[in-house]
Amino acid sequence: EAGCKRGDGAGCSKLGQMYYIGEGVKQDNFKAVEFYTKACEFRHGFGCFVAGGMYNKGEGVKLDKFKAVELYTKSCELREGLGCSNLGLMYSNGEGVKLDKRRALELFGKACDLKEENGCKGYAMLKNQGL
Repeated sequence: EAGCKRGDGAGCSKLGQMYYIGEGVKQDNFKAVEFYTKACEFRHGFGCFVAGGMYNKGEGVKLDKFKAVELYTKSCELREGLGCSNLGLMYSNGEGVKLDKRRALELFGKACDLKEENGCKGYAMLKNQGL
């Protein structure tokens, strides 16, 4: 908690995780998303990714695909492969954004470059579809 208060994104992310799984604190998705979002504000890519997932699923917050895209975008910009992969999925399915398979291919490629396995699989799948 002290780290998060000092602006340490990793500290905020760890605190979010503790609330998400109920490790040492009472499980609370509302607090989890609050701390993951704060981690994202402190430029912690994984925090952005998890916060995006929580908005994408409506965990601890109202389901909001547009906010999920925003958070996945920031995560990807911060070189978090999981964020790039999930953002690629959003573009591939037209969730929260206009369907854009070419953009999805780019994002899956970036995720793969960042060693994220699902990004590599998404890239291969779209390539096999002729993109």
